[in-house]
Amino acid sequence: MKPKERMAIPRQHPHELAPEERRTNFKEVTQGYDEETAILEANRCLQCKKPTCRQGCPINNDIPGFIALLREKKFEEAYWKDRETNSLPSVCSRVCPHEFQCEGSCIRGRKGEPVAIGMLERYLTDWMVANNKDMSTECALPVGKKVAIVGSGPAGMSVAYYLAHEGYSCTIFESLPVFGGMLAVGIPHYRLPRDIIGAELYALKSCGVEIVTGVTIGRDLTLGQLKEKGYEAIFLGVGAHESKKLGIEGEEGTKGVVHGVDYLRKVLTGEDIDIGSKVVVVGGGNVAIDVARTALRTGVADVFILYRRTKAEMPAARVEIQHLEEEGVRIEILAAPVKILSENGRLTALECIRMELGEPDASGRRRPVPREGSNFTIKVDAVIPAISQRVQHTADKGLDMKVTPWGTYDVDPQTLQTSVDWVFAGGDNVLGPQTVAKAVYQGKVAAESIQCFLEGRDLKANRRFPCHMAE
Repeated sequence: MKPKERMAIPRQHPHELAPEERRTNFKEVTQGYDEETAILEANRCLQCKKPTCRQGCPINNDIPGFIALLREKKFEEAYWKDRETNSLPSVCSRVCPHEFQCEGSCIRGRKGEPVAIGMLERYLTDWMVANNKDMSTECALPVGKKVAIVGSGPAGMSVAYYLAHEGYSCTIFESLPVFGGMLAVGIPHYRLPRDIIGAELYALKSCGVEIVTGVTIGRDLTLGQLKEKGYEAIFLGVGAHESKKLGIEGEEGTKGVVHGVDYLRKVLTGEDIDIGSKVVVVGGGNVAIDVARTALRTGVADVFILYRRTKAEMPAARVEIQHLEEEGVRIEILAAPVKILSENGRLTALECIRMELGEPDASGRRRPVPREGSNFTIKVDAVIPAISQRVQHTADKGLDMKVTPWGTYDVDPQTLQTSVDWVFAGGDNVLGPQTVAKAVYQGKVAAESIQCFLEGRDLKANRRFPCHMAE
């Protein structure tokens, strides 16, 4: 097929559950491609000599490689081509913001719609499961060294995957009662079904990785005690689970104010939480979108989002914003909260102010500026701030570990080694809230560094996986 013929093929869209159906349950919204659609979409790829999609992928997946195999119907080979670089393709294909990463760098996107790389990657993982293919890989013989991994999110999973395959005895300590970190308690089932996380858990266990849930490092065990138990290196992948506060009057101690990640954690671990019938979610990222759509699915009649910029500046994935509005959640743009009103300690209303966009700030987006005298009040039963998250420093209790001015762990940018030489860190507790793919890649970088450390080799010489923290 010639490039001109490939350019004539329109982007293929997967089947999705109808809005009226999906807003009542947590079934996966996007159903994926069938074989015919996957082949057609794969034929849109131009197989560029300089594949910019790889540069846009934080893991540097061989995207043209697995797409070329897919369109030849070599699905199993294509899957393993993807797995050469990505330890969590089933997760990344579903939750990564592809439009800002691989697809955002696709040449085809310059004159139309990019190749649906995420959907093609997902097709391969789904095909392997549907055809009962063995997705495990052989692990090396034990080398007799133990590594402790704090946190079972994507960074921790990635470290365990790569070290276990090199023969290291890995134990993952997770403070939550469930495996998966933010994947399990921060991303709703309709975007990431629990059986996907379960498959990754099985893959790690089959390679000898021990999983310990319900243990908080820094409270139940310290890092020093882990070292005394024979763990010669430790990786911190605790994520960023603490919600940033709005910093407005009435936020603290008022019933009806629940922060976004706390709300999702409670709902996704099965806890009953009554937030009333009218709820406002503050924020414009994926967490805010997830909170609003989750509230809708738990029976809240009226949910809306308050965002201080316009929809064009929202950092959430475009498809998530589209799904949100299809399900009936409205977005109140150019508005910000200024005060939470209450009676007898119970929230009654939210005072807001209108905003307008000024000059660009450090993020490149136009800065929201309050419009004097434009205050207005909304009667609501609950306010859920979801503006960002930060790192909780409990795991490093007892160690004088350096942190950055932003509260993330201060690590060597090439090796992810902390100020304590036997402790490494990666993922959101180093980068701040970021994508799964970036956490997966940092896990790969840290695993290589840990292996060099335990073998007494130079951590910076002849590296296979260079770190690109600033990207």
